[in-house]
Amino acid sequence: MAQHTYKLIEITGTSPTSIEDAIQSAVARAAQTIRHMQWLEVVEIRGRIEEDQVKQWQVTFKVGFTLEE
Repeated sequence: MAQHTYKLIEITGTSPTSIEDAIQSAVARAAQTIRHMQWLEVVEIRGRIEEDQVKQWQVTFKVGFTLEE
């Protein structure tokens, strides 16, 4: 089995719709500049409230990706 070296970064995604959408849109945006993403770990979930309703989800997560040789 090959040995890999990983790097971790932290990303925060936002969405007015859902937690999942916040994560998916942030991963899609990160994929424009980061290659070889392998996994994520949710660190924090927050929401912004306006007029007694959740108006935006904010999800902070770590992304692990392999470093190129």
